[in-house]
Formats: sequence, C-alpha cells, structure tokens
Amino acid sequence: MLATYGSPLYVYDLRRVRAALADLRSSLPQGAHVLYSLKANPHVDLVRELLAGGCRAELSSTGELRTALAAGADPATCFYTGPGKTAEELRTAIAAGVRTFSTESLVDLRRVARVARESGQEVDCVLRVNGAEAPGSAGMRMTGDASQFGTDAVVLAERGEELRDADLKGARLVGFHFFPLTNAADEASLVAEMTASIRTAAALAEQLALDITVLDLGGGFGAPFAQTGDRPRYPGLRKALAAELDRHFPRWADGGVEVLFESGRHLVGDSGTLLCTVSDVKDSRDTRFAVLDTGINHLGGLSGIGRLLPLSAVPLAVPTEPTDEATHDAQGDAPDDAPVELGTDAAATPPARTRLVGPLCTPADTLGRGAVDLPDLAVGQRLAIPNVGAYGATASLLGFLSRPAAAEVVVDGPGSAESPRVVSATRLTLVREPVPARTTDPTEHPEPRENHVSEESAMQERTMTAVPVRDAEGGPWNADYVTVLRSVLPRLGEDVGPDTSLRAAGLDSLALVELLVRLEEAYAVAIPDDDLGPESFATAGSLWSVVESVRTA
Repeated sequence: MLATYGSPLYVYDLRRVRAALADLRSSLPQGAHVLYSLKANPHVDLVRELLAGGCRAELSSTGELRTALAAGADPATCFYTGPGKTAEELRTAIAAGVRTFSTESLVDLRRVARVARESGQEVDCVLRVNGAEAPGSAGMRMTGDASQFGTDAVVLAERGEELRDADLKGARLVGFHFFPLTNAADEASLVAEMTASIRTAAALAEQLALDITVLDLGGGFGAPFAQTGDRPRYPGLRKALAAELDRHFPRWADGGVEVLFESGRHLVGDSGTLLCTVSDVKDSRDTRFAVLDTGINHLGGLSGIGRLLPLSAVPLAVPTEPTDEATHDAQGDAPDDAPVELGTDAAATPPARTRLVGPLCTPADTLGRGAVDLPDLAVGQRLAIPNVGAYGATASLLGFLSRPAAAEVVVDGPGSAESPRVVSATRLTLVREPVPARTTDPTEHPEPRENHVSEESAMQERTMTAVPVRDAEGGPWNADYVTVLRSVLPRLGEDVGPDTSLRAAGLDSLALVELLVRLEEAYAVAIPDDDLGPESFATAGSLWSVVESVRTA
C-alpha cells in the first residue's frame, strides 16, 4: 500500500469500526443511543459507517456539521455541544436543521434560546453538569473539579429560581449532560462515574422540578493510542447502569427518558494504523535517534505543548536494497563495493533503545515519550504505528512548516485480510480563504439589552448601514459580493459572471446555509424564506438578484 499511495500513510479499516460499535452496544443498557464524537476522527467514510450502524452525530463545530451532513446524517438527530458556541454558528446549525444542543451555562442556554427564537424555531437543550464527585480514574478529567465545562451541580441547585424565571422562549430544557472523564482507566471507573451522574441528575431534576426526557451520560470508553494493545471490554457495565437507571428514572426502559452515550476513540481508535519510513538513523551521546518521514504534523500534535504519550512502532520489512540517497549518505566517497551498514556508526555501540523523531525543524517533533525498544533500523525501513484511528491526523499540527498531510486510505472487505478493498484514498489540505469585512457589529450580548429598539426601527437602521454599491467586473454586483461567495465556495473560478454555477463551485446544503448567513450579515438584510428556493441559488446572478431585491425593497 505504501508503494501505491506513498509514505507516510494512514490506513483505516472499517471492519474494526463495525466490531467496536458492536462491542460497545453490547456493553450499554439495551435501548440506549450511541453518539459518535466526530472530534476523534471526522473522516467522512468513518462517519458514514457509524451512522449506517445506528449512531447519531455529536458535533462541536459547523465544520463537523458539514461532514456529518455529507455522510448522510439527519440534522434533527445531531447533538451539538461545546463551551464556546457563537450566535453565528448557532444560526448556521439551526438553519441546517439541528434541533438538540448541550448548553454549558445559563448564558449559553439563553443564547441558544435567543438565536432559536430569532430563527423562528424551537430547539431542545440539555444542561451540562459538573458533578461534585470524581470517583473514577482516567487519562484526563473533564469535570469533577474546577472546570471550564458545564455548570457546577451545586450552582444549578442554588440558581433554580433564576433558571425557572429565565426567558427561554425558543428552547425547551429537556435534561442533563454529563461527561466527567475521557479514556477511563477501567470498567470500575466508568461504573463509578456514570452511576454518580445518574444520582446527580435525579437530585437536580427534583430540586429544579424538571421532568427530564433526555439524559446524556457522556463517555470515557477507553482505547490504546499509538501502542500495541486491544480495546477494553466492559462486561459488567450494562447491568450496573440499568440497575441505577431503574432506581432513579424508572421510565427510561419504556423510552420516557432517552439515555445517550458518547464515544470517539473507542469506536475508531483501533481502526487506524500510521505507516511511515525511516529517513535517517544517528547516534548522539549514547542516544539513538531514528528520523521518520512523519512527525507531530501527522500524529500527536499534543507533543507541541509538551504532552507526550508513550508510543510503540512495529517494523514491517527491511528494504532489500538501499536507495541511492541512503547509500550515498552512508558511504560518502567509499568505493561501490565497500560494505555498507545503513543507519549505524561503525565506531559506536548502538544503544538498545531508540527515540523516534520527525522531520520538522523543532526539538518538539518527538513521537512519544522516551525511547522505544526496536531492532537496528535502516534507512528505508518501514514502520507501523498502531491504534491511531482517533486523535491522529486532525489532532496534529497540520499547518506547521507547511508540509503536506499524510495520505489517508480507508479499507474494507470483501478483500482478503492482507489485501482489503480500498474504499477511498484522500489527503487533507489547508486552503486560505478570503474573509469579507463585516458591516455589522458582531459583539455578543448574552442578556437582552434594555431600551432596545423595535424590530421595524432596527431593520431601518440596518438598511441604512448596508454596504455601498461599487461596480465590479464580471457581473451587476459590488465587489464584496464575490468576496462573500469565495469565503464559502473556495472552488469558485477566477471569472465570476451571472451564469456561474454555484453548485459546480461546491454549494451543498450546509454551504448554502453558511452563504445565506454571510450574505445577510454583509448586506444587513434578512432574506425571506419565499426567496430561498433552489432556483435562487442556481447561479451567481440569480442569487445576487435575490440579495439586490431585498436591499432595495
């Protein structure tokens, strides 16, 4: 596969994704729903596979929303989360059809309600809770201590009256969301954390007089990362959680309370392997370094902030013949028939352990914490780094030093285990897009302003501050119009005329929503729903006609 697609190369196996989902479902209470956290790996083929298996999409950005929709997700079943949701992204998500949001505070809850109300919609919201207990151990705690995530349970209990009196028109408060830890150390930690969350949810529901219909217990399901090993199994989790749910929420078994779980790394972690090649091997002061053609720009971007995890690598095959470059580096001016031992220093005794480093010009480009046990490596040696299907490619420093991303190949049956069928082969690229200047004040006001003007006078004020018309080549519009188009449709060609097809430039359902939001902001208008038919978005000219008709109305 390296010969076909080059090195370095991620390989994701959909058969492992299906197996992981089946294992997780068997560990959860029957009837519970599984949300796939796209942050773990937003590759559209992996998302599509998990959606086909019955997962819902858990999102934290409009980019993830775009991927979920491209993979076939029903936006009404998507679950939108995150501690810093802006009004702009909320408008985009609601316009795309998202109807369930996790809110991190009363400010966040009010903001979601306000945007939904302004959009003429009503959405469901759950409050994320920072529980008082932290009984389990894990790779990383999210709550259970001082945290930017959620609202402390004790604060919610104390502010119940404020919550009941809040202006939440546009939002229905339907339940609670917990996510206290990630990558739990063991099953006992998961049981302890999730049963504590169930008890906290029941107590809060009683204190707030809230009849909850949604309970998201989060995740924390573990998986090895960049090391050999198997996904953990949780044989006792289903029984323990079902008993606790029966005790505190007896309606859950009949669907009266929808129980949700989230997972990312557990579902896709062991599906991914990073294949790479040794570029150089050198000894320095009793330390052996193997320089690879992959680094923290492809794997483990957390290395850049000093958070190094253990890592293992599996040698694949020693090259039968060194490359010309490797031979020259090793031999120097030696005659052609001189013996060559690639990657070693004849005058030095090779150390037993090797530090794996990448090609970037920074000492931070270290793959893993410490050295790893490897046989003598040679230039051209192929290595496989296992269990990197989650938090690999997109969790890395993709933009640093402008090196290309690793190719990503998705495989599946019915090919043989050695030669599975290739589903897709792609590479991520970073694209710089123009950003149109805002013509309205983007400042957020979580609380309604006092002495606010009426909707009619506000519309008049916005119309007065609209972008002035300027002539521009290519069409009957001003120059800012094409800039806005390019900000959403980077594939738009150089010459944009009235007949330029927006579909051909990449306009899909989510891009349409983003384009609508940006046009309304740029020109300080509100385009009526009656003008949003497919014919309006067919060409640059047809869409401008809609914008111009609203501006001059």
